[in-house]
Amino acid sequence: MIQCRRLFKISCVLTRNNKLRVFQMSSSSKDTKHNAIKGAFVRGDSTFRNWIKADGSTQFPPEANRYHLYVSYACPWANRTLILRSMKGLQKIITVDVVDWLLDMSKGWQFSPEKKGCTPDTVKGCKSLRDVYGGDGYTGKVTVPVLYDKKMNVIVNNESSEILRMLNSEFNEFCETPEQRDLNLYPESLRAKIDAINEWIYPMVNNGVYKSGFAKSQEAYDAAVTELFQALDQVEEILSKNRYLTGDSLTEADIRLFVTLVRFDAVYVLHFKCNRRRIVDYPNMWGYVKEIYQLPGVAETVNMEHIVKHYHMSHPSINQFRIVPINPIIDFNEKHGRDQL
Repeated sequence: MIQCRRLFKISCVLTRNNKLRVFQMSSSSKDTKHNAIKGAFVRGDSTFRNWIKADGSTQFPPEANRYHLYVSYACPWANRTLILRSMKGLQKIITVDVVDWLLDMSKGWQFSPEKKGCTPDTVKGCKSLRDVYGGDGYTGKVTVPVLYDKKMNVIVNNESSEILRMLNSEFNEFCETPEQRDLNLYPESLRAKIDAINEWIYPMVNNGVYKSGFAKSQEAYDAAVTELFQALDQVEEILSKNRYLTGDSLTEADIRLFVTLVRFDAVYVLHFKCNRRRIVDYPNMWGYVKEIYQLPGVAETVNMEHIVKHYHMSHPSINQFRIVPINPIIDFNEKHGRDQL
């Protein structure tokens, strides 16, 4: 029996037969405690939370060519949705536009089709994502990804974790192949494990790099980066005995973690001061990242040029002169060796 470290007062046990027993979950209280630290980075909630449902229970049924994703290749949250769209074979069903990798804090996300890998707004013809959200009349946060209904001309959802689950289960009749239709990254039998893992991976790793990088006090940074590496150490321990986070099957939890790990050595180590260890220094985690990257449809969603330029040029509070450093040489196509587990 492998006892998880007591990360943010969570008591969980991963047994050798891959059963995760959860006795207490309190990540929200941990985040609340962190948020109370002076200078702590606090992420706001998403605004649009409607659902596409195949059972007809909402006004948004799945249809071919009705829905559209607005994304940034740089954004890990948007990357989640692109991976699911690709893995489920929905590229011809759900269209995509890609914003500029440069996030101008005064203008927000812009459409710059003249830049490599970027597109115009092919749905509404807007110049900025704020205009998609409603222009000057909209006073909330403008974030990616955005799931947009081209038929009703409304935003359906801008919460990546919910878009992820819609793509996983609600468009199965439109998947290109039977294998893609049958792919289920949130199966009923593993939901308790997936939810339990997401409960600590999100605040301590996915958001943990941001809490470290955007901290405005030493105390806030120390708290965030310490928790981050405690969590990464725990991930490495899990992956030393399991091929994936929940056992032998790839799940949503792995996709949610991967999008942070694939950016880690290229960006977060330097830009967000998450430099205690690199992912390549964790043998099991490094192999795990390479395996997921090499899965069909994943590599095409990872645009390292957009990722590196976005972080180093969009945050003048961190990188005043917007100097883009030389990138480490990372070969995600090396043999991963995870099939030995």
